[in-house]
Amino acid sequence: MRLILASGSPRRRELLDISGFEFDVIVSDANENISANSPSELVKKLSLSKACAVKKGRTDCCVIGSDTVVVLDGEVIGKPKDAEDAFSILQKLSGKTHLVYTGIAVISDNCEFADYDVTRVTFEKLTDNEIKAYIKTGEPMDKAGAYGIQGPASLFVKSVEGNYFTIIGLPLPKLYKMLRRAGLKPKWMA
Repeated sequence: MRLILASGSPRRRELLDISGFEFDVIVSDANENISANSPSELVKKLSLSKACAVKKGRTDCCVIGSDTVVVLDGEVIGKPKDAEDAFSILQKLSGKTHLVYTGIAVISDNCEFADYDVTRVTFEKLTDNEIKAYIKTGEPMDKAGAYGIQGPASLFVKSVEGNYFTIIGLPLPKLYKMLRRAGLKPKWMA
């Protein structure tokens, strides 16, 4: 069965690749304007929507959808609109603990699973100059919460409680269990 990742994220692609799965990438065009009562429900709905959009009309395949949001004091924070928004987001995160929610969905001809994971991240207190310098790298612009933990922003992270891969955008242990239930294994387990 063909495995498809419904995401253009290079980070998700890299994580799935290093875990040993063979897959293709088809970026989802799903509508991301979805309402939900909680961050966990939001990321599950978005992940499922993305997977369904790619699965539609395709048979004998298994599609992975995923979505990540950052939550600070009850406020859901997605990707920044521009550099000014990124600065505002990073100022809010400075010196505080926030939650990173990542939803995952796995859909095949025979199954449909959706779940999420959440990890707590605490940032060091950041200066305005540190934030401005980080924004100049361009990295914050396509990431929920305006940062990527695996890049230069790793210097800002005081502590992590939970699964590190959830922060990057693909909670691998949960995804592995879902793919195993769908009948898929990494190539090194074949």
